[in-house]
Amino acid sequence: MKLLVSSVIALLPLFAVCQYSTKNLHTIKRPEYVLTPDSLARQLTANYTTDREKVTSIFRWITENITYNVRPFYNATHNPSTAHLPDDDDTAALKSLSERVAVDVLKRRIAFCDGYARLFKTMCDYSGIKSEVITGYASTNIGRAKFRSNHRWNAVYLDSAWHLLDPTWASGHLTYSTNDFIQSYNNHYFLTPAQDFARDHYPEDLHWTLLPEPPYRSEFRSSPFKTHGFLKFNVRSFKPQAGVIDAVVGDTLRFELETFNEKNHMMVLDTAFVDSAVIATARHDIFKNTAVISGDKVKYTYIVSSDADKWLSIVMNDEVIMRYKLNIRKNYTAAK
Repeated sequence: MKLLVSSVIALLPLFAVCQYSTKNLHTIKRPEYVLTPDSLARQLTANYTTDREKVTSIFRWITENITYNVRPFYNATHNPSTAHLPDDDDTAALKSLSERVAVDVLKRRIAFCDGYARLFKTMCDYSGIKSEVITGYASTNIGRAKFRSNHRWNAVYLDSAWHLLDPTWASGHLTYSTNDFIQSYNNHYFLTPAQDFARDHYPEDLHWTLLPEPPYRSEFRSSPFKTHGFLKFNVRSFKPQAGVIDAVVGDTLRFELETFNEKNHMMVLDTAFVDSAVIATARHDIFKNTAVISGDKVKYTYIVSSDADKWLSIVMNDEVIMRYKLNIRKNYTAAK
């Protein structure tokens, strides 16, 4: 019997018993049936009254009817989290990216993680349910993926609170030797408790951990976390290279990035929770906006001013592109 393990994009071989059955699920499963996100959402939610029931119906249909696209496993340079782009059509400009992707996924019945997540969000939108597509890092057992964003999943607002789910991981798993996709529902990744979800999902925006304290991942020991902004701005090299920085109060830390791209407003913000308001405020702080640009390199100096452990978010061009963990050494006496 072939060993089943988790895939590079984090499809896990867990076999959970289905806890919910959607009404008339298989009557709209035929691939020749051309569905749109709005018409499908109406069919899947028509017989339910609560948002939880509607979300369950949408989620189960996606996990049972969309096949994972295994092509990236035959192309080492492929990025499954961003590769699914819909074909152009005359109405594309009138639709959001999520809806364009969702339409294409329903047409093909095959998707990467981006397609699963955008299809779920689009159908929730049509059902009047708040949801988000979350970008981040997914732990894997194959390939030792670099510590950067490589996956997409969802958050949904139910019963006056946000919850986490991953339609890609819940849909099935890949075989170890052949990378064949096996459709097998995994209920563990449906409305997963935030503490459990954080064990293998690390979002770019740490608000979406839904935890009061951002989790620390062991991957930081060898590298800082790199967001999609890191790839977007084509960062060729960076310093420090380790993701965990040990320091004492008064230490001067020096950060350096190299990129051909435009580089403005580089900052080091000592917080994990960074949004546009935090960045806008920091841009007006003369003590923080001290980046020096020389050719293709941009350098920033940060002085450790408190004895509390921190997260250091590297911001360039108003986007978080990297994240470090700063550990403050307590009761440290310098050698004489």
